[in-house]
Amino acid sequence: MKEEEDGPPNRELYALLHISPDASDEEVRKSYRQWAQIYHPDKIQAPHMKDAATENFQRYVKLMRYCQMRIKGRYMTFMEQQKVSAHFLPSGTILANMSLPHFLHGQGFMRGMAMTSSVQSQISKRNTLSIGGNVAVNGNTGGGGDCCFCASAFSSFFHRFVGSTGLRALLGVQTSRHLSQHLTATMGLALSLRDGSLNLSNMWTRQLSETASGNIELALGSDSSIAVGWQKKEHKSSASGQLKVGISSFEASANYTHRFSKKSHGHLEGKIGSHALVIEVGGGRKLSKFSAVRMLYSIGIQGIFWKLELHRGGQKLIIPILLSRHLNPVFATGAFLVPTSLYFLAKETDDRCYVGGVLKMIEIHLQPYYLKREKQKALENMERTSAKVQEARAAAEKAKQLLQNVANRKQKRQQEIGGLVITKALYGSVKALKKRDEPVESNDDLASQFIDVALPLNFLVSDDGQLKLHEGVKKSGIMGFCDPCPGEPKQLYVEYTYGGNRYEVVVHDYAELLIPREEHRI
Repeated sequence: MKEEEDGPPNRELYALLHISPDASDEEVRKSYRQWAQIYHPDKIQAPHMKDAATENFQRYVKLMRYCQMRIKGRYMTFMEQQKVSAHFLPSGTILANMSLPHFLHGQGFMRGMAMTSSVQSQISKRNTLSIGGNVAVNGNTGGGGDCCFCASAFSSFFHRFVGSTGLRALLGVQTSRHLSQHLTATMGLALSLRDGSLNLSNMWTRQLSETASGNIELALGSDSSIAVGWQKKEHKSSASGQLKVGISSFEASANYTHRFSKKSHGHLEGKIGSHALVIEVGGGRKLSKFSAVRMLYSIGIQGIFWKLELHRGGQKLIIPILLSRHLNPVFATGAFLVPTSLYFLAKETDDRCYVGGVLKMIEIHLQPYYLKREKQKALENMERTSAKVQEARAAAEKAKQLLQNVANRKQKRQQEIGGLVITKALYGSVKALKKRDEPVESNDDLASQFIDVALPLNFLVSDDGQLKLHEGVKKSGIMGFCDPCPGEPKQLYVEYTYGGNRYEVVVHDYAELLIPREEHRI
């Protein structure tokens, strides 16, 4: 999620108020009052500082509504964060099973079909209603059903109520709660209307890093099991895995997806267990903003398959084609190589034909134009980024002006009692901070990669000579700070004196900083 587009995020609130993400409601309220008074324009006597105070105070005004929601115990849930383009969001899946062996024996190509469809409506800010149905046909038998669920978010909980009839007749309720910044617990209870069985599920999900999360799920009922899972999603790849052990079964699965470009990706998946042994490999391509196509090759104990998928908005068309139930090595190799070979053969033939040659010549002639256009876009992006950084630096300097008098008084007081004094503090690029001892005047590029933050840190020193920056809060959001190098990993380097001794420490962007500490002593 882009913080700039989705409104005031938690991290900005915590950084501006200088509080922990786990702060209590009273701590949030107290810090908000304190900082709002510091930056209120009416509190500033110097005329030339009025504009700077007004500008910084507006940041708190923008966060006021969110802060009040936080104080009342309301947390932004996933349902509240989503931006929907319409009141009704339809979705559906069509699954058409094909069989080549049955077709060769004169029994027809299609062996079964299943359809599911639902429509979701945001009936209020906190409540969502979804109604759907499903039908399945396999040979001469079939069945169907319908379901309805209502999701509601209030206080710090998220609740979901489910009811369905037909193939899976049940009533259920599910509730989720954020136990901490990185830990979420979900509990579900379902009653089967067919046999009266009761099923209980508990799942704990923890954010392991900015890109990875793990979960543990415990299910008690007719098919009790325990499952441990892991997911990681990065810019160019995503991976996940799960190990599930039940009373009479077990299953282990893993998958990996790599994005070769904005439009194409490759996919590899494997599954092994009591009732499954399958390897699936393939890839897909984005056709337009809302549609994409995928082709997968699957081999396992159930046979050899080709699977075609078409995704369009919330609609999916999935066509698994059974090629053979016998795992013949020659046939399996051919089934894998045939579509791959056809692709490269078609590409080579197109390159040799006249039309392909003409297109190739056009492409060669237009290549300098495309390169020039891409270079121009890159330069424009760099200029926009540079302008934003300069604007952020200017805002940080204005904030420092507001903090300067108080920071100087605190620094003088700490010097008199031999307390904590920040003598040097730099925040910026990890690479640039490694060269911090080089003369800044002779290297403008180096100077642009970090910002001097000694003054705002002296301002944050408490009366008892302590300084704490909370874990999980991005330091660029602190008043007097800014992000001098967007997109790059950053660190904070601090030199300080305490009790007549010199200290230094380096911490990462989201890491906790607590000083003074004896292990920092030089």
